[in-house]
Amino acid sequence: MALAGTVGFAEAAVVAKPVAYEIDGEAFEGTLVYDDAVTTPRPGLVMVPNWLGVTDRAAKKAARAASDKYVVFVADLYGKAVRPSNADEAKAAASSVRADRPLMRKRTQAAVDALKSQTGSVALDSRKLAAIGFCFGGGAVLELARSGADLSAFVSFHGNLDTPNPADAQNIKAPVLVLHGANDPSVPQQQVDGFIAEMKASSADWQLVSYGGAVHSFTDPYAKVPGRNEYHPVVAARAFQAMNALLDEVFAQP
Repeated sequence: MALAGTVGFAEAAVVAKPVAYEIDGEAFEGTLVYDDAVTTPRPGLVMVPNWLGVTDRAAKKAARAASDKYVVFVADLYGKAVRPSNADEAKAAASSVRADRPLMRKRTQAAVDALKSQTGSVALDSRKLAAIGFCFGGGAVLELARSGADLSAFVSFHGNLDTPNPADAQNIKAPVLVLHGANDPSVPQQQVDGFIAEMKASSADWQLVSYGGAVHSFTDPYAKVPGRNEYHPVVAARAFQAMNALLDEVFAQP
């Protein structure tokens, strides 16, 4: 994968470079995405991608999120040696991590730490950090929130909402925004209802936006399975607007 260098589409000034790090002696490699024309320190986002992990497509999505507002770090939750090439491999990798929520939380937090470590090499304001995630990554970001991570916000796009320990929502320290497709077959209403009950039982600052007519992967231009995994450009634009509104709010705070 050609993840180093300029991201190859409209955001010509946005660059992507691999960042190696370790967790318990195991090699991991994420991607740092930012506009190198901006020299003023910007807030940082840890982005946990969908179940395919660190890919060129993930870097391009990060570039769209970054523009000239954020420095984005695409997190590696599988390890450098695990790079799924198809849905079966992605399902196996994602299922392994989802089955061990403490491991998921640890690896997501390690990505936060890896982003913080880049402060000296890119114009990053490490006091202003948030986490966003897509599908599998959305669920990982919510687990990071439940772990009590010290970030400014947590945003899930069409992510899984279930957790084995709902009481952990009491640990949430920052606003949570869930952007959900109302017709998503991968996140059934029972899971949505469970998440709402979990949040209501906590003191968390939370929002859940349910978009009519949207299914799973509604922000992914490559999702083309009608009624199951399908891009919805109008909803995607609204969801990113909702994310930016929350981030503008939390990052404006001193």
